[in-house]
Amino acid sequence: MMQLPSFVTQFMDTFAKHGYKIYAVGGTVRGLLMKHEVNDWDFTTSARPEQIQKLFEHHFYNNQFGTVGVPIDVNGNELVFEVTTFRKEGKYSNARHPDEVQWAETIEEDLSRRDFTINALAFDGKELIDPFGGQDDIEKRVVRAVGKPDERFGEDALRLLRAVRQATQLGFMIEEKTHASIVANAQNISRISGERIREELFKILASPHAADGILLLKNTGLLHHILPEVDNAFGVEQKSPHRHHVFDVGTHLVESLRHCPSSEVITRFSTLIHDIGKVQTHRKDPKTHIITFYNHEVVGEKQAEKIADRLRLSKDQKQKLVTLVRHHQFSVSEKQSDKAIRRFVKNVGKEWIQDMLDLRTGDRLGSGAKETSWRTELFKKRLVEVQKKPFTVHDLTITGHDVMEELSMKPGPQIGTILEQLFEEVVEGRVKNEKKALLEQMKMISS
Repeated sequence: MMQLPSFVTQFMDTFAKHGYKIYAVGGTVRGLLMKHEVNDWDFTTSARPEQIQKLFEHHFYNNQFGTVGVPIDVNGNELVFEVTTFRKEGKYSNARHPDEVQWAETIEEDLSRRDFTINALAFDGKELIDPFGGQDDIEKRVVRAVGKPDERFGEDALRLLRAVRQATQLGFMIEEKTHASIVANAQNISRISGERIREELFKILASPHAADGILLLKNTGLLHHILPEVDNAFGVEQKSPHRHHVFDVGTHLVESLRHCPSSEVITRFSTLIHDIGKVQTHRKDPKTHIITFYNHEVVGEKQAEKIADRLRLSKDQKQKLVTLVRHHQFSVSEKQSDKAIRRFVKNVGKEWIQDMLDLRTGDRLGSGAKETSWRTELFKKRLVEVQKKPFTVHDLTITGHDVMEELSMKPGPQIGTILEQLFEEVVEGRVKNEKKALLEQMKMISS
């Protein structure tokens, strides 16, 4: 039997004392049934929004869908309980939201409008309300639409992607008729904004089963509409003489994601799309049968920029995605000079070096190669060593203020010239990046 925490039962008692029915609902109940940790508490109630607001001094209500947010203090931490009045669905004309919100009288009416049976669950602390067999589907580990799948997906096209996302996060299968309906309606995902698609896609990428989620997107036809660059990579041959690849490009991308050790979503996304430029640059020599992908990282960089804009990534997210795709094709030869390795660090950025190495690990394992090599391990050690030297003037242990004070100079371009000269001396190893040594060298330069 499910048990609610005391802070939840106390909250629900507030409604009961005023004659209102209230239930924990949806993913909250699913989490309780699956014995998962519940962090998001959602409720549905017979109380209207204005009645909910009267029950709590602190609340917020800034939407037209009947949801009131109530901040709750739990052992010094603030949680926000979202409470929505029983609703029933009206007509949808934009494939996303109902044209108008209609209040329902019963919990059963409210649950009938929900997307999947595993979310059409309610619990009042004593009784589980499960009119569509959600508990049974949880046990069977399937995602099944409530009622007729075509109707549910016609009401809200984002549900097409949510089905895949929830199946991926939970490690479930999608029920046969629901799956067939997603395939039939996949093109409607194009009616959804880039921001909403990004939110669901990132949840898939952040999941432990992310690679399987991408394959499910492929199998349902959704990938063609949200990431055509990846979808088009399937079937692009890579096997050829003198090449280590065992998969086509699309399968390689998915397997690279599967083996990427990073949990950071942009790093995982970069890993998924790092070779999309190979589709356009694929060439096969008719005599030697050798396949090449010259400058695929340059083509991929431009594609990554378009993907970032299409999904409305932030400026920082876009920069990281594009940088990792552009520079993923780095070499790890033992013959590389320190200057070459420093150039690599400068191109990638110190803050993203580990992300790039994680992408490389996924890339290697996703190609059928070993996780690392002695050259890669040597490269990692050299990365540490070269970063002990400054990469810009700002890394010096003295500043323009020190120059002006020591040489009694006024602000001007000459200060920058002196700092650049000192920086070059440090880079070339002729002076240490220590304040005393730099001040002595500065006097020699200026004399």
